[in-house]
Amino acid sequence: MRIIDPFDFDEHFYKCLDYLPHYRTSADILRTALELDPDSALEQTLRKHIMKNLLKKIDEGQPMEYISEFRTVTMVLVSLEFHKTAWMLHLCHLIQEAALYISTVIEKGGGQLSRIFMFETGCMFLCVFGLPGDKKPDECAHALESSFSIFSFCWENLAETKLVSISITNGPVFCGMVGAVSRHEYTVIGPKVSLVARMITAYPGLVSCDEVTYLRSMLPAYNFRKLPEKMMKNISNPGKMYEYVGHRRCIMFGKRHLATERNKNHSLLDREKELEAFRMAQQECLHQKKGQAVLYEGGKGCGKSQLLAEINFLAQKEGHRVLPLKLKKADSKQCFHAIQTLMAIFFEIDTCPAHYRQERLRKQLSGIVEEPLHCLFNDLFFVKFPLSFKVSRMDDLARQQKIKACFFEVLEKAVRETPLIFLIDEAQYMDAASWEFSGTLLSGVPIIMVMTLTPTSTLCGQAQYFLQSPPAVLVPISKLAATSLLRMACWELGVVSIPQELQIYLLRRCFGNPLYCEVLCQDLLSKNILCFHDLQKEEVENSKWETLSASAMKSTMYSISPASSEDQELYVCTVKDDVNLDTVLLPPLLKEIAVNQLDQLSPEEQSLVKCAAVIGHSFHVDLLQHLLPGWSKNKLLEVLKDLVGMHVLRWCNKGQEFPAEPILVPSSVENERTKEKTKSDADSPLKLQEELSLPQMEVLEFGVPLLREGAWELWPKAQQTALHLECACFLRDLACRCGSCHGGDFVPFHRFAICSTKSSSGTSRFCSYKDTGSILTQVITDRLQLPSPQDTSQFQTESSRSQESFTREYCRTEEEFLDKVNRSLAQSNPKKGLLTTKPCHCREVLKLVLSPLTQHCLVIGETTCAFYYLLESAAASLELSDNYMAFFYLRKASSLLGQPSAFSFFKKHKVKICQFEEATFCRLQSEVCFNMGQITLAKKLARRALRLLKRSFPWTWLGVIFQTFLEKCWYSCSLSQPRNNPSEKKKQLAVLQQQMHCLSLLRQLYSLEATASSRRFACLATLMQKNSVKEFPGEAQVVSTYVALSQFSQNVGDKEKWLHREQLAIQKSSLCWFSREGLLATAQLMQALAYTKLCLGHLDFSIKLGFQAHEICRHLKKPALENLVLSVLFRSAFLKKKFDLCVHVLESQWALISQSHDVLGQACFYSACLDLLLYGKGWLCRPFEECLHFIQHYEHSCVLNSQSNVMLGVHSSLAMWFAQDSQWNQFEYHFSKARQLVKRTNASLFGSHGFVRFLECQVLILQKMPEDVLLQTLAETRHQTLMYFKEFFSRCGTCPVYHQWVSELKAFVMRNGKMSLTNIIRPFDTCLTRIWIEGEFLEENNSFEQNLEIQRFVREVDVNKKDKEEIQECIC
Repeated sequence: MRIIDPFDFDEHFYKCLDYLPHYRTSADILRTALELDPDSALEQTLRKHIMKNLLKKIDEGQPMEYISEFRTVTMVLVSLEFHKTAWMLHLCHLIQEAALYISTVIEKGGGQLSRIFMFETGCMFLCVFGLPGDKKPDECAHALESSFSIFSFCWENLAETKLVSISITNGPVFCGMVGAVSRHEYTVIGPKVSLVARMITAYPGLVSCDEVTYLRSMLPAYNFRKLPEKMMKNISNPGKMYEYVGHRRCIMFGKRHLATERNKNHSLLDREKELEAFRMAQQECLHQKKGQAVLYEGGKGCGKSQLLAEINFLAQKEGHRVLPLKLKKADSKQCFHAIQTLMAIFFEIDTCPAHYRQERLRKQLSGIVEEPLHCLFNDLFFVKFPLSFKVSRMDDLARQQKIKACFFEVLEKAVRETPLIFLIDEAQYMDAASWEFSGTLLSGVPIIMVMTLTPTSTLCGQAQYFLQSPPAVLVPISKLAATSLLRMACWELGVVSIPQELQIYLLRRCFGNPLYCEVLCQDLLSKNILCFHDLQKEEVENSKWETLSASAMKSTMYSISPASSEDQELYVCTVKDDVNLDTVLLPPLLKEIAVNQLDQLSPEEQSLVKCAAVIGHSFHVDLLQHLLPGWSKNKLLEVLKDLVGMHVLRWCNKGQEFPAEPILVPSSVENERTKEKTKSDADSPLKLQEELSLPQMEVLEFGVPLLREGAWELWPKAQQTALHLECACFLRDLACRCGSCHGGDFVPFHRFAICSTKSSSGTSRFCSYKDTGSILTQVITDRLQLPSPQDTSQFQTESSRSQESFTREYCRTEEEFLDKVNRSLAQSNPKKGLLTTKPCHCREVLKLVLSPLTQHCLVIGETTCAFYYLLESAAASLELSDNYMAFFYLRKASSLLGQPSAFSFFKKHKVKICQFEEATFCRLQSEVCFNMGQITLAKKLARRALRLLKRSFPWTWLGVIFQTFLEKCWYSCSLSQPRNNPSEKKKQLAVLQQQMHCLSLLRQLYSLEATASSRRFACLATLMQKNSVKEFPGEAQVVSTYVALSQFSQNVGDKEKWLHREQLAIQKSSLCWFSREGLLATAQLMQALAYTKLCLGHLDFSIKLGFQAHEICRHLKKPALENLVLSVLFRSAFLKKKFDLCVHVLESQWALISQSHDVLGQACFYSACLDLLLYGKGWLCRPFEECLHFIQHYEHSCVLNSQSNVMLGVHSSLAMWFAQDSQWNQFEYHFSKARQLVKRTNASLFGSHGFVRFLECQVLILQKMPEDVLLQTLAETRHQTLMYFKEFFSRCGTCPVYHQWVSELKAFVMRNGKMSLTNIIRPFDTCLTRIWIEGEFLEENNSFEQNLEIQRFVREVDVNKKDKEEIQECIC
């Protein structure tokens, strides 16, 4: 400091003019001091004035942009005002003394002295608690206690002090570098900084704080005094203000109850192990008369207080006397406080008025403690017994020992009458004297102490000794399982189910912590983010896409307790369309916890975690290194190794990414593959990174709750956007199918169809599209690693060679095709076998590339690119059989486009997209609606997509006739000629693919209805699809199309087209072997053949083909196709009475359904379970009550209402079950449902099966109907039944497997005979002696060995040798 003379402006002005010629105007560096030679001594001196954590980051070479953060801190502004008469030199010493004391005090609580301001009569010190690297859990409490200590020191030790004022505020501020590059300064900026300065002048001479600091300090209210409100400059609403008066000892009465009350509506989740520890201690204490202590240890929010509340309830229910107590941090500073309060509760003087306290204590002590000794408790319980001569002669130590002895006597007597339990919450705040007394008490009195502890390293020596004593049992509290956490979230929200994106949101942030789940749910409710829908309201079809959220939730599985009353209102919730859960900020409480965790790491680890947080919950090592400039791979791996060791991060190993699937049937092929895989894994060397072993999959995820979200929120907005842009640029070339699928877009040829639009619009900052000449894609990836061009060319060469050698022989017949499949599956060398492709990793591409990429694009505002990748994500989800997530991505895309206009000519999207993308968007919407049972809207959207693709589909029957004529006569002559330009050809293929998808959807949609009009529309879609497939160059697409058309022909009862199109698919399948797409087509063809053999009655052959198709599906990881194969396999095994195999099939089917949350798949599963219950001769997969419970809750689902074939079998089976128990009211209800459905079914396997069940019910009516009713309606019922038989044979001609049994039922009705109930309920116990098949017969092998290994194929006999021949076979 120096004495400043009066300021002379003129002198200063002329000095500036003299310096102007020397001022640099063109140099890069304006400050000449920066060009001086390094001076190590000066540098070491200046380093002392920089905060330690900031200095570490500078030494590590972190960019200046990475140092700045936006975080919540606590600011303390200390103002010292001195007398004007004080000497300047003396003032310098006083300020130096104050600065040293202030920096010493605040550093103990995690504070830093940021700035010192000098003014005429004093100075100010700005201190900040919670800067990067210094965050502490009790930040506000530390700031208040430090401030009061500074306040007292300045008044008492600084002689010339006139006024000391301290103000404290807490809130979000910018902490980082400000100013020009040449004059960087690290400071804090924000509204709370302005408030703390205004409070100094508003409340002089006090230690004042704002309301946020008061609440977050968690200090007792009696340590504060409310201040009057005052106007402050430029502060519109400062809020309530408080004066901190320091820690004062207060009478700690009235604190009896625990802070957390037991939830009466819901039971405690996942705490059986913890409660068992209490019960064991309880039994040992009661039987062995020894004191026991159970200490539950767990982090903040893990449910310790809730567990104590449950124990409190259970103990009181059993007649125990419970003394509950919750401690606070301030209690640890009061000697003997915990025991004092517990004994006050024991004597029941804790809640009584002060003037009654002494009398009640006298009654409690009488007969146990001598009356002259009552005065010992005067200071302890604030009473006024007269001092006795005996006590007056005792010193302090003797009095303390006598008090403890009296407590022992009182408690021993009480325990003899009633078992006694002490409940102490937050026991880490118990004082040392109480710990010591508790240990002595347990050794002499048989009581139970139940305590909760938060892990801490500051436990006193007496506490450590207590924990190691024999009566003490330390029980760690485990985190909640994912299912329990989601159930808790449903309780908090008052719903029975939450959407999948909300499940991911909660699981990634909570990690099994109940408090986090509760706070997050309350935060979502307060922000009005969720919408609630009545579950019991009958579901109707929606006419608009924007209103489908509730239907999407109801189309997935949800759990409802069977004990739920019918009158209870049930709800599901959805997230609002315009809400992005990934960017929802954490509540302040949880953000503080997250930042505390982050600041416990080193600066290097903090920087890595913050960059990883930008990428997402899961991230790849290469992308992480891309965001860390100047980091070598070695350094990165070292830091990652440390973080994994601390469980902050964890490797995403194969076990996590690929859950083990149940293997249905052991086969020789599977055994050979397993052996070969083991051998190859043993031979392949692990990649080493300079003595650091990495897991094979270089993908990590966060292993600590809230850390990722808290770290992401610390980035300033500008830097956050820049980092998201870097991530998007890195991931753009990886956004394609995996390497085993040969790359390509999930929307076929997507990038080629919009290439011109994207390049001309210029709206994207980072998306670039190039044509590399590849047939499918620009990039081929395998688990996010770009392979070298040599690897790609080698793969293509080997594949082409294999195709050349294989396609020399074409499959002309079914026998040749199956023989090739059989030989390929049986190959001992997998390189020559059918299953040569690598496992598909498209699910990982969706999780690690596409989904994060959409998020990055949304954050940086690239809505056009975001829409593109949302379409890709939706297409990938549909391919992976995840319909809800596809709806989720499309809903995001729809919100980007904006609300649709009522008039098409006013329609204007907020995002500029091309016509192809709009058509693709409509097609994907249509497919999602179809899977949700929204049939009308699906048709509308599919038509709109076709119109945008310049391919119309008629609305009327007259248009169908005209379009059919055009397709038959004109379309074949107008096929577009192939273009020479490869890019144009790919664009044409992109449009053609979408047209095929739309036509396939329309065929499936109209096939659901059995009316003549719908059949005409379905046949037209089939014809257009058959014409379009001729333009495809690839064989796999052609085979898949012919397989689909073949099954459509079977469904409508056209046997000739059915078998003809199946034969065409076989002839086209010669090239479908060495690509993944071709292998999928082969699996579809195998499934179709198994389906065909089942319909024709060749059950052993169908089982054989089903096993082979299932083997391929498991390799391809196609759950939808695998589920279909399992359905056919179950039906074949069921008809062969192989009920043990049926159970195995159903178990595998359930594993698939539970992963995909498919309501339709679940309905098929329970339909099969009902068949097994009715006909399985004691075999059971699911109990009847579970099957009925499912049907009752999903009865009004649009998904099931649209599937008449499945529901006909379900309701007919339920009717037969109730008929067995003579519950005719229930029988009539389900039979009437089946009667309404029977006219809406077709000749498919499910439709025929349901029709047979319905006919059995109809015959059952004739047999079990009461005689008086039967005589009146016999003729009418018989006539109606015979009409149903006639309809069955006319409709289900392509499913002869049931014909013999239906003929026997019809014969029974026509004879008017009585058939035993056993024969009705066991229809397949009879033998069907003859099945005629026109043109060919199959000789069945009826022996199916118990180990499920099939030894040989069923051979087909040439149709030219024998036209018609009878076969003896047994259909079971």
